[in-house]
Amino acid sequence: MRFAFFIMSFVVAAALALPVAAQDYPARQVTIVVPFAAGGSVDIVGRLVAQKLTERLGKPFIVENRPGAGTATATTAVAKSTPDGHTLLFAPSGTFAINPTLYKQLAYDPLKDLTMVALVTRDPLLLVVNPSLPVHSVADLVKHAKDNPGKLSFASTGPGTSLTLLGELLKFTAKIDIVSVNYRGGAQALQDVVGGQAHMMFSDPASGVVQAQGGKVRALGVSSATRLAAAPDIPTITEGGLPFAIESWEMLAAPAGTPAPIVARINAELRAVMALPDIQQQLNARGQIPVVSPPPAELRSFVETEMKRWGDIVRAAGQAGTL
Repeated sequence: MRFAFFIMSFVVAAALALPVAAQDYPARQVTIVVPFAAGGSVDIVGRLVAQKLTERLGKPFIVENRPGAGTATATTAVAKSTPDGHTLLFAPSGTFAINPTLYKQLAYDPLKDLTMVALVTRDPLLLVVNPSLPVHSVADLVKHAKDNPGKLSFASTGPGTSLTLLGELLKFTAKIDIVSVNYRGGAQALQDVVGGQAHMMFSDPASGVVQAQGGKVRALGVSSATRLAAAPDIPTITEGGLPFAIESWEMLAAPAGTPAPIVARINAELRAVMALPDIQQQLNARGQIPVVSPPPAELRSFVETEMKRWGDIVRAAGQAGTL
């Protein structure tokens, strides 16, 4: 009887400890690991998130940049860290939804090794062309490409990147023959589209809109289902007559096994952060769409759906298991 009472007391105490742990969170500095070098888009948003969480929760949230192995270095390190909410991962959709199909062997399983905490942004891309190309709409581009098979090039940034995969998706959605030209990064690719060495590309909106406003490129459409707040005059690609609505996204994750009350606490704080007018203004200006995240319970099914969606694109592009 005394043993049963002891066990029951332990169970009750453990159950009560979880909400208390969430109330006391964070107990110390929190590290948000970003799988890229400082200065890129994911890093910039990660630092915005870290700053706001620091202000709201009273303990420092710092960004640690850990690039390497197509984001696998950082992701694996976070997955193996103590699951107490003090080490988090801030990464793009490729980490969660593309890499499992792209890589022959991956050191982590997004669904087994990570807990999804909060969806932070949606990141559409902008289809831009060199102004010398005699096209002013998506329909014009499709017709011109079909009239000139194999003669148009699109700038890409290597296997598995969203810039590359959207170019491949454009090819088989529109049934056009365009040639991929690989670049080391989006900035160099956009520079060559401006210079005419490549005819078109999918650009990040922040860079693409600036170049379009300066007349250096012509923006034909945005990849998302809705127009950009920063450039409402640019139609969606779907509005241009091609069924094409897809975007990347950025998410905060924690190691699997992180207590649910702590995950819920961070999710709630980020929901409040992403609803702030100054955060919405900053992200909209960059061509990103701030997301007031669904609750953690819904994020796993979201990632499962996105893994299938992007996996299908990777396979259609012939890139499955190529890395």
